[in-house]
Formats: sequence, structure tokens, C-alpha cells
Amino acid sequence: MASAARNFSRVATRTTARNAFATSVPRQAFRQQGSRFYSSGSQKQSSSSPALLAVAAAAAGGLGYWYYTASGAPSAASTKIVSPTKDDYQRVYNQIAERLEEKDDYDDGSFGPVLLRLAWHASGTYDKATGTGGSNGATMRFAPEGDHGANAGLLAARDFLEPVKKANPWITYSDLWILAGVAAIQEMQGPIIPYRPGREDRDVSYCTPDGRLPDATQGSDHLRNIFYRMGFNDQEIVALSGAHALGRCHTDRSGFEGPWTFSPTILTNDYYRLLVEEKWQWKKWNGPKQYEDKTTKSLMMLPTDMVLVQDKKFKPWTEKYAKDNEAFFKDFSNVVLKLFELGVPFAESSERWTMKPTWDESK
Repeated sequence: MASAARNFSRVATRTTARNAFATSVPRQAFRQQGSRFYSSGSQKQSSSSPALLAVAAAAAGGLGYWYYTASGAPSAASTKIVSPTKDDYQRVYNQIAERLEEKDDYDDGSFGPVLLRLAWHASGTYDKATGTGGSNGATMRFAPEGDHGANAGLLAARDFLEPVKKANPWITYSDLWILAGVAAIQEMQGPIIPYRPGREDRDVSYCTPDGRLPDATQGSDHLRNIFYRMGFNDQEIVALSGAHALGRCHTDRSGFEGPWTFSPTILTNDYYRLLVEEKWQWKKWNGPKQYEDKTTKSLMMLPTDMVLVQDKKFKPWTEKYAKDNEAFFKDFSNVVLKLFELGVPFAESSERWTMKPTWDESK
């Protein structure tokens, strides 16, 4: 019953979010609705039997072992898994999803957007000419890269994942951050993103130079320079930009302020719809140049967002996604998969898996 109720709530929230702008409901109302989805996590169960099993296993031979709590989560006493299976990664995914439900006190009610931003920024440093950067390495753990202006605020995402890492010491930070990005998208009602592990953690010498991530104050030439460097084309640039349907900007991080959509914890094509259908004006405030919607003045767009409707090659793709959510989901899934795998030297035997979202009740 509880599971069915949560699933109904997700569908209802997503449908409501899609119609949010048309009804001009104040942002706060949607902020509360978005929070509900993440505040309905199941209660933790306690049991002493797993601990007893652990002691028995250790006494039996001192070998590496796994034991699980009543909720199915691996305990912190887990030792390294030599050859992780799909089921092992699914358990980690489930732990991330569980924490997303439990910890609903961040921003608009979810850590999901900032987890996606962590995975995006870890991957978006790739340079195809030199083969440097990308998600292989998790070098944002170190000050040179973690302190880059574009990464401001991402310590919150890294700290959020630390308990998961401690419970699963066998998984690399590099794979964990990308798995968290996949979980964030799927748990926020986005498309399925195939996941392939195989990343290694690297030391500080592999940190990338500042300036490889997009500068929101710039125009279309800048966007193309950044994304072409990684190997993306114009269509893929527009599709990746759809991630701005989620989350918000903060004055103490980027300097900008506000959400892009009325449903910042549910992924839809509203970002494109708003760009195409709404009238935008420069925001009058003591901050960097950004746009606000004329109707409610509660939403914002960055200069790099507006070029998607100003540039003649970007605009057709923006209009397509504004009209067709399924087309957006399909292209978004493909381009995010590409982004997350840039520069990763996967083994020939590696394979992509589909991590099952918690809202999928199929067997």
C-alpha cells in the first residue's frame, strides 16, 4: 500500500509539474509539492541479528564477508569485493535513493540536483585533444579542482555520498559519483541512464586546470568552444542543457539566484517550454546579469540559457524538445551517457547495466 501510494504521488507530482507554468501557480506551492516526494522515505528498521552473523563470519575464518541490514543495505564492516556484480551496484544505487528520500532538507527538498551537478562537473572537464579530464579520477576531491569557482557548493554532494562510500569501500569515488548522477536523474522521474562501472580514482597530479566548465555569463561561441572540446555537437549541447530543469542557482556560489522551472526536483521538458513560451527580461538587482520571467518574476535564465533560443542552430532543437518530452528524454539519456563515459578506459569486457529505479515495481 505504501509503495503504491508513493508511486501515485510521483506520477501526480510529475503531471502537476508539467502544467505548472500554464496555471501560474506561485513557485512556493511547487516547491512544497516537490519536497513531498522526497520526504516520504521508509522508516529505518533495526535488527541485532546481522551483527551476530557478522561476528560469526569473522570468527569462522577471518575472511572477507558481506552482511546486510534488514533494509538490505551493506554494513560498514563490508570488506572489498573483488569482482562487483550488477547486484552490488544496484545495492549502492538503492542506498543513494534511500538517502535522497530521507534527507529532504536541502534546497527544494532534494539533494538530487546537486548530485547530478557533481557527476556533470566531474565529467565535463574532458578534453578530447589531450585525453585529460573526465569522470575517471574523481580529482575534485583535491583542492586545486574542488576550489574552482564552477564547483562551488559541490562539497554538499560529496559529503552526502560519504556514508555510502564508507558502507561500500570497494566502489571508487569515480564510479560512485557517476552512479549518484544516474540515481538522481532516474529518481527525479527522468529517463533511464545506462551505467557502466570501471573508473579509477587518481591523485592530485591529475587535477584539470580551471576554465574547462561553462561560464554562464558567456554566449554561443563560448558554449561551442567548451562542448566541442569534449566532442559534442549543437544538438547534444541543447539536449545536455535540459539538466537545468533541475535545481537552482545560489548567490553564495555562482552569484546567480533562483530556479529555472517551477518543478526543480522533477525532470521534464519545462525548461525548453519556458524558454520558448515565456517572455524574459533582464532582472533588476545588485548581481550578475540574469533574466527573469515577466509573468511571475520568480524564475531565472542565464545568458547561456537564452542563447538556446537566440542562436539559429540551437533554436530548432530547443523548439523540438519544448514540444516533445519523449524526444527530449531519449536524446538526454544518450548524451548524458556519453558525457559520463568521456575519457574512461573501460575494459573490453565491461558492459552497461540498467539500474532499477525505486519507483519501478516491475520484477
